[in-house]
Amino acid sequence: MAKLYFYYSAMNAGKSTVLLQSAHNYKERGMRPLLLTAAIDDRFTQGQITSRIGISAQASLFTNDTDIMQTVLLESQSNELSCILIDEAQFLTKEQVYALSDVVDVLNIPVLAFGIRTDFQGELFAGSQALLALSDKLIELKTVCHCGSKATMVIRLDSDGKPVKEGDQVQIGGNDRYLSVCRKHFKEAVRN
Repeated sequence: MAKLYFYYSAMNAGKSTVLLQSAHNYKERGMRPLLLTAAIDDRFTQGQITSRIGISAQASLFTNDTDIMQTVLLESQSNELSCILIDEAQFLTKEQVYALSDVVDVLNIPVLAFGIRTDFQGELFAGSQALLALSDKLIELKTVCHCGSKATMVIRLDSDGKPVKEGDQVQIGGNDRYLSVCRKHFKEAVRN
């Protein structure tokens, strides 16, 4: 029986690396995974999932307007899909997450979604909120704060390296723009 999995963490926990390893494992067994990533994330090459450790794979893009079920049905026409692997799942809409649960429940295709749980203000992303509610299995991938504690939060930094407390929820960036920290250091950053 297929399941909907949500692998979540702060930044720099290796979400894309785990996704790419999963894709490799499926392919090595002669199975066909469908890889999806958010079109909004343009840090690397669009249409590609890239890990900070230097591995990558081609992926189909999704936007807020993508009909996930239609995408899966079209992809599975030519060759049966073994699983769906989604990078940057926090950018999914609530409706898209519901469609992914239909992929699992109706089509019996496992879905593994990888994303960040909260934004730089400690608020849930819409996709993450829906995944936390609907997933059959939640898996936390861990990374560490500069103090050595588990990092569960993300701080957005300005061009001078100072914490940003206001702004749009989505601003694409990497290590130059975001820092993963523990809750204690997150609260210190937003209070100062």
